[in-house]
Amino acid sequence: MTKYVQLGKTDLLVNPIGLGANAVGGHNLYPTLDEQAGKDLVLEAINNDVNFIDTAFIYGPGRSEELVGEVLKESGKRQQIILATKGAHEFVEGGMNINNSPTFLKEAVESSLKRLNTDYIDLFYIHFPDEATPKAEAVGALKELKDQGKIRAIGVSNFSLDQLKEANADGYVDVFQGEYNLINRKAEQELFPYVLDHKISFVPYFPLAAGILAGKYNASMTFNDLRADMPHLQGEAFVQNLAKVDKLRAIADAKGVEVQHIVLAWYLAQPAIDSVIPGAKRAEQVVNNLKTLQVQLSANEIAEISAVFQ
Repeated sequence: MTKYVQLGKTDLLVNPIGLGANAVGGHNLYPTLDEQAGKDLVLEAINNDVNFIDTAFIYGPGRSEELVGEVLKESGKRQQIILATKGAHEFVEGGMNINNSPTFLKEAVESSLKRLNTDYIDLFYIHFPDEATPKAEAVGALKELKDQGKIRAIGVSNFSLDQLKEANADGYVDVFQGEYNLINRKAEQELFPYVLDHKISFVPYFPLAAGILAGKYNASMTFNDLRADMPHLQGEAFVQNLAKVDKLRAIADAKGVEVQHIVLAWYLAQPAIDSVIPGAKRAEQVVNNLKTLQVQLSANEIAEISAVFQ
């Protein structure tokens, strides 16, 4: 039986291993996606007690929310799922704008409700900060929607510490989503002390650092997609990072799991983190991620992994 955990100070109970759904209908991110495979992996997640599903308007755009909504309706399991989505992107003439205005955020929530085919969203994030809107006002708009029962918890994503403090002026922020992994640990200094102090749950994205922390890359690999521009996957940095990942193999082998399970378990051992949301493109990857829940890291192992990735 899966042991659910409380997400920060909310009343949301989640499987510590969630599902990041950017490869479900995220055609703007992954041009060759198969929509049926995306729906299948969401259903596989639900059928295996993964109850925390994270999507966003900009995945698709809009298509990921639609597909996730279809699966929840077809499965009849909407009530069991903690559904998170994000908004802030606005199509304007000539491109895309980030908008945190109360009016726009309220419209964004209404649009997401329609696409997701639901009458409430468990966790709604402001996906990116804009430059114009006072953050407490933006969050205040979400608080109104929370009071109306349209959302159950309020999140912000990609905010700086100062923006987070401003957003949380009235104590309304429940969850923060930001980049964090063993290769990029800046959040430990910049954000963890604040979120811990205010009982805000930190949900890391990019947990496997574009795949290198899954332990399946080697030095002869080259990349011709979005990974080609990532400094940690180029040149000497790539070689050094591969060497660090190799040091995790002994721990993984001793526990009969893969390197990625050790990495995800290390995140769950951090006090600021209640749940991780690794992405997947195939249903079997969802089930494989769940092996993380069998991993118990000792204090010595946690320290050893920390030391490798100083």
